[in-house]
Amino acid sequence: MKLSYRPYELQLRHVFTIAGSSRTTTPVVLTEIEYEGVTGYGEASLPPYLGETQASVIEFLKKVNLEQFSNPFDMEDILTYIDKIAENNTAAKASIDIALHDLTGKLMGQPWHKIWGLDAGKAPSTTFTIGMDTPEVVKQKTREDAPLYNILKVKLGSDGDKEMIETIRSVTDKPIAVDANQGWTDRQHALDMIHWLKERGILMIEQPMPKYRLDDLAWVTERSPLPVFADESFQRLTDVLRLKGVVHGVNIKLMKCTGMREAWKILTTARAANMKVMIGCMTETSCAVSAASQLSPAVDWADLDGNLLISNDLFKGTTVVDGKLVLTNLPGIGIEKV
Repeated sequence: MKLSYRPYELQLRHVFTIAGSSRTTTPVVLTEIEYEGVTGYGEASLPPYLGETQASVIEFLKKVNLEQFSNPFDMEDILTYIDKIAENNTAAKASIDIALHDLTGKLMGQPWHKIWGLDAGKAPSTTFTIGMDTPEVVKQKTREDAPLYNILKVKLGSDGDKEMIETIRSVTDKPIAVDANQGWTDRQHALDMIHWLKERGILMIEQPMPKYRLDDLAWVTERSPLPVFADESFQRLTDVLRLKGVVHGVNIKLMKCTGMREAWKILTTARAANMKVMIGCMTETSCAVSAASQLSPAVDWADLDGNLLISNDLFKGTTVVDGKLVLTNLPGIGIEKV
């Protein structure tokens, strides 16, 4: 097996603003694993908060020696080796995991949702994010995007939260999911906001409190009239049982958990713990989004709009039709190069 990689810069269609930051681009590193004339594609997406850069990913990938493995189906051995090369570097590890899944799926001639025994017809609707902005721009974005999606997603966590929701509600009554991005620091305020949001058609809340304040998060969850999901508080498989009783569910992202192998283990562990599951993404090409979507028929919520937010996608894969995720039957992660 031969690994290759290159940096790439994603261009966002609109300025992307969350509690505490704004950006117009997202750096990624694209990977390829070639084996007997078949190529698998992967991706590391690197939003600022993740703590990885193109330089750190490339430095990690330089340490990877896949030529020591003769069989790409020895995935447990290969990915255990990858995980032990260095601490953290989860997006870098995910870029190899995704490419390896794409490769092995192609060698089997099947997409991963079928290999996992999932019915693509059960893939849910995806939320679509309306970023923070001026009321005029928010209204414009909502008018453009709301008709195309069944559920909108709104980033909150600032002093203008109520204005943001009221601005969107002046344009559409579509259901909304809210991500507070750790922006609420007082637990009573967080709970008051959740009650206020429920009255305005909001369906769920993601990360209402700072990630390390699990006691406050559990306090809010116990009293919340809406399901509460952990994002920043949740990273990898070992966090699942730690968060049982703290939140109702967890948000799996391939860039946080090192890829599809661990994401599947998280999903099955969370289900065994009677927890809800959502699958999310960073700003990504259709490569990583399509990889994540392979799990989507088995989750409660999907937030897989990262490829829809960029203008220079290099792949075609999972699409959104009438607001619902539509997986391809292409083998592997279900993509083709544009």
